[in-house]
Amino acid sequence: MTTAPATARTALGPVAVVTVSGLVVTLVAASLAGVLAPLVLDDPGPLVRFALPLARVVSDVSSAVTLGLLILAAFLVPERRTTERRIQAARLAAVTGVIWFVAAGLGVLLTFASLAGLGLGDPELGRQFLTFVWSLEVTRVLSISTAVALVVTGGALLARTRPAFAWLAALTLAGIVIIALTGHSAGSASHEDAVNSLGVHLIGVTVWVGGLLAIALMRPRIGQDLGATVSRYSVLAGWSYAAVAVTGLQQAVIRLGSFSGISSAYGAMVVAKTAILVVLGVIGWQQRRRVIATISQGGNGFARLVLLELALMAAAMGLGAVLGRTPPPVPDAEQSPSAVLSITGFPDPGPMAAADWFTAWRPSWLMVAIAVLAVGLYAVGVTRLSRRGDAWPVHRTILWTLGWVAFVWATSGAPDVWGRVLFSVHMVMHMVIAMLVPLLLVPAAPLTLALRALPARQDRTWGPREVILQVVHSRAMKVLANPVVAAVLFFGSLAAFYWSPLFELALTTHSGHLLMLAHFFLTGYLFTWVLIGIDPGPPKWSPAMLLLILFATISFHAFFGVALTGTKFVLAPGFFEQINLPWGPPLLADQERAGEIAWGFGEAPTLILAVLVARQWFRRDRQETVRLDRQADRDDDAALRAYNERLGRLGGETRTGRTRTGRTMTGETMTGETEGRS
Repeated sequence: MTTAPATARTALGPVAVVTVSGLVVTLVAASLAGVLAPLVLDDPGPLVRFALPLARVVSDVSSAVTLGLLILAAFLVPERRTTERRIQAARLAAVTGVIWFVAAGLGVLLTFASLAGLGLGDPELGRQFLTFVWSLEVTRVLSISTAVALVVTGGALLARTRPAFAWLAALTLAGIVIIALTGHSAGSASHEDAVNSLGVHLIGVTVWVGGLLAIALMRPRIGQDLGATVSRYSVLAGWSYAAVAVTGLQQAVIRLGSFSGISSAYGAMVVAKTAILVVLGVIGWQQRRRVIATISQGGNGFARLVLLELALMAAAMGLGAVLGRTPPPVPDAEQSPSAVLSITGFPDPGPMAAADWFTAWRPSWLMVAIAVLAVGLYAVGVTRLSRRGDAWPVHRTILWTLGWVAFVWATSGAPDVWGRVLFSVHMVMHMVIAMLVPLLLVPAAPLTLALRALPARQDRTWGPREVILQVVHSRAMKVLANPVVAAVLFFGSLAAFYWSPLFELALTTHSGHLLMLAHFFLTGYLFTWVLIGIDPGPPKWSPAMLLLILFATISFHAFFGVALTGTKFVLAPGFFEQINLPWGPPLLADQERAGEIAWGFGEAPTLILAVLVARQWFRRDRQETVRLDRQADRDDDAALRAYNERLGRLGGETRTGRTRTGRTMTGETMTGETEGRS
């Protein structure tokens, strides 16, 4: 077997080619856009101006190829008895991870120097860097990404199993996506949509570019399984292309503002990236239609295609690095005439009318896209089953659709619009996402549908179906799906969230808001799934115990509502007191109303859950009775006859024992013996 260092020296050629191409495009585009020109005030010097976009390109390429290698190891490349492709891919990921870590760390230093207006040789740079690097949001986020690179690098050196590679890939993706919190999108007027869009855009680009680079690096080791690997990568590339195209269009609309913005330097680079995207789409379509077939027949079309596609990708990444440093036509921030706009990023919605519950609409495009994708994939699964003649209950499809409609309403309708400024409306959003939406989604059995609709892989790799099975039967899921644990996570986290700084963090930051929504949804879904879920997973507890846990948990929920109504101090005071709504109710009165909503909202879902658990109890008993009857018909009631014979033997032993001790048998014993023989 070739050693890891030798493999690294042989395989880093494609990465070097892509990096050099990206650097050349970056320098040319940066020069044309004026990014390299000296600043009027606090210029950090030519070294910082030139090195910063170049460090960004190296960081982007190395992080992408690190992610691609880990995805390749966990999900794409087949493994044979005589190969160690996954280990080799992980060791290569460790090499590229070192490059990512160094480039990202240098990027933090250069970014701080640019913001501070200090040259790299300035003696003040080191002191100010150590003092303020964590205080500035941009350098703080970049520092977190750099720390992730270090952790991933160490993990890639030690990991040897597919689950470890999968978790490292997820961590790498998180370290890349967090970069969306910096740059123009983080300071734009459409802050949340811009950050969400850039985050999805980064996911698409890194998976797309990194996957292709990983295959190019590992091609000598993949050998005869190249066709299968490229075919699986093409599916990922197709989804990535769609994500990049849609989010790129959204970014252009947000940052250009109008068609007149195309004439700017920023607009010219957007047009160039769009052209590259179109060409890459055509190439990807050709790969799917023609090149994969030639690979299986021993052709070399893949090598030619990879060279062209990687060159175009490098150019696109170089343009992206320059775009992050180029002033867009739309300014980064609007004037903030109110505290509501400056703190939340949204204008003051004003007093709420009754009709607003149904007519108000401020779409969160990320949430809408998640819901549309979930309903679309579910429909595809149902269609697959229908085409092969398998039935799927219609009511499950209806429940799934209604659940996501409720989710969109809670995150893009009135609960989100006024939930940003009113505690009571925020509580409505919480209750809908955590209690109503899971109550609709869980009975739809999405995992069962996925397992029936998705094809199984036969070469010991993990596709979507295998990932689902690994997750639902994992040791972690056995812990999380314990009803007591699920209940604590669901309702116990209420106090931890609302009576801690986490509540204010969710109200004032976009990342905190997204984490809050994810927590509400996942803990609510888990708790509901533990109680009434029919999808595969850890063994279910008895219905009696589930009812006991349900009523105990809802009692705690009621206690939470009562405690909230009686709280005499304002929760998240730094937020609610600062926005100071001129039309809003008194803060404590609105907080008391939120407690009443939390108390009262849980009644109907709890009753429905109790009825469903009792129904499952009755159904389980009926199924057990039917099973026993069928078993008795098959073996002529062998179990009952064996039981009677055992009682007869016990009765005989009792009679013999008493005779030996000189005692006479009582009528009660004789009666029991007679019944045992019957």
